[in-house]
Amino acid sequence: MIHLFSYLQFAINNLRFLGFGFVMVMASSFGQTYFIGIFGPAIRMEFDLTYTSWGGIYMVGTLASALLLPWTGQLIDRVTLPRYTACVILALAGACVFMAWVPSATLLIVAIFLLRQTGQGLMSLTGSTAMARYFPKDRGKAVGLSSIGFSIGESILPVLMVLAISIVGWRTTYSGVALATVVIVLPVAMWLLKGHHIRHQALQDQLDKEQLETDASSWSRREVLGDYRYYLLMPAVLAPSFVGTALFFHHLSLAELKGWDATWFTGSYWVYGTGTIISMLLSGPLIDRLTAVRVLPAFLMPMVAGLILVWAFDDAWWAWPYLFLFGLSSGLAFTGLTTLWAEIYGVKNLGAIKSLFYAISVFASALGPVTMGFMMDQGIPIENICLMFASYMVAASGLLWIALKAYREG
Repeated sequence: MIHLFSYLQFAINNLRFLGFGFVMVMASSFGQTYFIGIFGPAIRMEFDLTYTSWGGIYMVGTLASALLLPWTGQLIDRVTLPRYTACVILALAGACVFMAWVPSATLLIVAIFLLRQTGQGLMSLTGSTAMARYFPKDRGKAVGLSSIGFSIGESILPVLMVLAISIVGWRTTYSGVALATVVIVLPVAMWLLKGHHIRHQALQDQLDKEQLETDASSWSRREVLGDYRYYLLMPAVLAPSFVGTALFFHHLSLAELKGWDATWFTGSYWVYGTGTIISMLLSGPLIDRLTAVRVLPAFLMPMVAGLILVWAFDDAWWAWPYLFLFGLSSGLAFTGLTTLWAEIYGVKNLGAIKSLFYAISVFASALGPVTMGFMMDQGIPIENICLMFASYMVAASGLLWIALKAYREG
C-alpha cells in the first residue's frame, strides 16, 4: 500500500515529464521488431522471400542501424532535448513513409535501417535517457512508469495492425502510422516538454555543485569499453534482444507451426503487456531501494521458463503463460538495465554509454531473426530452437551474476 501511494504521489507530481517518456517509448513501437514482424507475412508474400532471406534483409538493415547509433545516440548529450526529440520524431515519420512506398526487396534493407534507427533506436533512447537523467533519486520509478508505454504498445498495436492490414493492406497501414506520428506524436511530445529548460537548468546547477563527485563517478565511453565486467554483462543483457526479437519476429510462423490462430495469438499480446507492466511497477521501487545491481541477477529466469513451456506443450492456451513470463523478464529489463548504466557509470555521459549499449543490443536483435529463420529453414523443430535459447540464457545468467557481484565488491 505504501509503494502504491508512493507511486501515485510521484506520478502526480511529475505527470507531464513522465508522460513524455511514455509517449516516446510507445511511439518507438513503429520501429520495434514485434511491430515490423506483424507485417512480415505480407512483405514476404509480396517480394517472394523465404524465412531466411526476410530475416537476412532485417539483419542487414538492423546492423547498419547499430553501426550508426553510437554517433546519433550520443547527440542527446549535446543537443537540447526538445530539438533532439523533434528531429527524431520527424525522422521516424519519414522512415514510415519510406516503408509504405518501398518498391523492391533491395530497398527494403534501407526501410528496415530507417525504422530501426529512428524507432527502436532513437525514440526509445530519448525517452529512457531522459527519465534516467532527470530523476536521479527516483530513477527506478520513473523508468518503470514511462516504460509502460512499451507494454501498452505491445498490447494494443499488434491486433490493430493485423486488422488494418487485412482491410487496407500493409502499405496503407504504414502510411497511416506515418501520419499519426506527425499529427499526434510530435505535437503531444512538444507540449509535454514545455518548460523543460527549467528542469534542465536545475539539473545542470546540481551537477555544477557536485562537479568533483560527478567527474569521479561518471565514466566515459572509452573507460566503459576498458572495463572487463562490461563484457561479462553483455551475454545476459543482450539476451532479450537476441531471443525476444527472434521469437516476436517469427511469432506468426510460430503460431502456424503450433497450429495457433494468428489473430487470436496477436490479440493475446495483452498478456505479455500485463506481465511487463506488473514487472516494471514492482521492480521500480525495489531498484530504488536495493539498486539494480542487486535486483537484476535473475531477470532472465521467467523468460527461460516461458521457452520451456513452448518446448513442452502445443495447446494454444499455453501461449498465455509463455507471453506473461516473457513480459516479466522484459519489464525488469526495461527498468533494470536503463537504471543499471546510470548506477554503475554515472549520468554525465549517459547518452553516449546508453547509445553504445543500444547499438550492441540492436546488433543482437539483427542476428536473432535470421538465426532463427535459418534454423527453421533447416527443419529444426521450433521446440528445439526454444530449448537452445533457454540453455543460452541460463549460461548468460551465470556470467551476469559474476559481473554484478564484482560491481558490488568493487
